[in-house]
Amino acid sequence: MAKRISYLRNEALPTVRPGYPGNKLFGREFANGEELFEPSFGTVLKWQLSTNPQKEEKKRDTWAPEVVDCAAAFSSTDDILVWLGHSSFLLRAAGVSLLFDPILFSSRGLRHRHPLPCQPEAIRSIDYLLLSHGHRDHLDEKSIQLLAAQNPQMRVLSSLRMAPLLRGMAPALPVQEAGWWQQYDLGPDSPLEITYLPAAHWHRRGLADLNQVLWGSFMIRVQDRLIYFAGDTAYAEHFEAIEARFGPIDIALMPIGAYKPAYMMAKSHVNPHEAAKAANVLRAGHVVPMHYGTFDLADEPASEPLRQIREVAAGGMLRGELHAPAVGEVMRWQDWE
Repeated sequence: MAKRISYLRNEALPTVRPGYPGNKLFGREFANGEELFEPSFGTVLKWQLSTNPQKEEKKRDTWAPEVVDCAAAFSSTDDILVWLGHSSFLLRAAGVSLLFDPILFSSRGLRHRHPLPCQPEAIRSIDYLLLSHGHRDHLDEKSIQLLAAQNPQMRVLSSLRMAPLLRGMAPALPVQEAGWWQQYDLGPDSPLEITYLPAAHWHRRGLADLNQVLWGSFMIRVQDRLIYFAGDTAYAEHFEAIEARFGPIDIALMPIGAYKPAYMMAKSHVNPHEAAKAANVLRAGHVVPMHYGTFDLADEPASEPLRQIREVAAGGMLRGELHAPAVGEVMRWQDWE
């Protein structure tokens, strides 16, 4: 029996793409654009029963990102960008502090390969917590609970149907949900504009919630600069649509890891070459890689993603300037020209 097609968006928020009806639903499942994508347990089983051709290389590769302490960054008033590992960043812009996809604790199947650049208790003065989607390497219950307790002023900006999931973690945490191409309501005096945008991905946390919560990316406009956080995504036509709507991007935070084997990962994550292609399509002036080095999520050796994106940049195939910071390194993005 065919699933009923409908469209959903937050009717209280403006939609910035003319004529966009909202996110497409097949029954209760969000689509990846127009198509329903349901990852197969058979593919996972094939992966588990197959031999990784890079098994020995991966075993020998003990590389991990350099880590520097960044506790002082949370009390700074400068405009800064700090990579906290994996896909987590602190961004301070025009006096507003944003925290993206924080995973502060190891859990079963998600063990940090390097230390955090600060104690979790140091993460304070956060105005907005931006959650791109609900996968466990981007949304961690213990992290949410600690951050909510330490940042009573913090508000969450996330995706459609994220609020019920977060309510079970931190019931009093304010959550604003958006669909793709929707701009959040930050109040009339906010120096920022933040828009939730597409990504080619999917959702699952349990056995019965496949694609029940939306996934996506973020665009932050501040002082005539555009900062794009790509979330988790495969390569797809949404990059062209985003560039067509917003024009050249100043800074693109792009995932580069967890791409092997391709038969399982290609519809979920970009590889380094695809990340560079996406950044080029976005006409990004600066590119900061993420989603590598922190967790062991796929078959490629730990150092391969960063090595490959550096080779792409050195070969002149990356339009923008590559910045690969240490975990915890404070980058003053307003100085990048």
